[in-house]
Amino acid sequence: MFLERREIGKGKKYYLIHSYRERGKVRRISRYLGSNLGEKKLLELKTKAEQHILEEIKERSILEFELTREEIEEYKKDEKHIEIKHLQALQWKQFTEDFTYNTNAIEGSTVALSEVKKLLERKEQPQNAEEIETLNVAEAVEFIRNTKEKVTMDFMKHLHLICFKGTKHFAGKLRDVEVVIRDGQGNIVHQGAPINMVRGLLEELCRWYDKHKKKYPPLLLAAVVHNQFEKIHPFQDGNGRVGRLLLNYVLLQHKYPPINIRLQDRGKYYGCLQEYDKKDDIKSTLKFLISQYKKQY
Repeated sequence: MFLERREIGKGKKYYLIHSYRERGKVRRISRYLGSNLGEKKLLELKTKAEQHILEEIKERSILEFELTREEIEEYKKDEKHIEIKHLQALQWKQFTEDFTYNTNAIEGSTVALSEVKKLLERKEQPQNAEEIETLNVAEAVEFIRNTKEKVTMDFMKHLHLICFKGTKHFAGKLRDVEVVIRDGQGNIVHQGAPINMVRGLLEELCRWYDKHKKKYPPLLLAAVVHNQFEKIHPFQDGNGRVGRLLLNYVLLQHKYPPINIRLQDRGKYYGCLQEYDKKDDIKSTLKFLISQYKKQY
């Protein structure tokens, strides 16, 4: 980054300029600092502007780039491996049980698959927050199966509300705190978007989906919506479960069968999210989702 001084009449205006290469193209960000600034004030404003520019670059994503016709055709080739199946009533029952168990277990729920089945069949009453969330997630699956709502920020908030009503006081509300995700050793593996950017980034994601939903292949759409949602991390907690519901909602809207990401594949799943977070690599996620389809169907 460098300071640029522009002399206008007897005055001087200062700008912080940053040029960088992204996807083979040189991009430039400029921030106006002020005019006729003293050295101390200039340094103070420069430091703040540097932080803002770095945050902006961090949040730039695949959403800002249009795929060429050739690239779209390449992505479509991946989806030729998918066998399109429409689930019947009993298959939906099985999927709901499996998805509810796995998506909660990925986030640390201790409710066993056998207990999930009893709860969903109303053979047992929920006794704690984990069991309430079991019923809630199953309700959310039924919701995405039947609704035709547009993918909007309010839709995402509604999914969160369904999943966590009765267990989290912030159910259905965007977070008002900064969040970081740490691994077992306490190392930060992901930092959610700054809270002042969450709403705008979600709206950008919804606009991107609405613009490309008839143009891009369904699995690519679902993968980008899911991964970008997780990258933003808009809720204080529960982002994983809502993100996987979003993934399946996009697939269902395009007549694709739903995907159950299994607990035993959690490590590979997290690896794909990190590849996207660090490199905007969506291809590893696509390969992973296709592998889940093969195991499931």
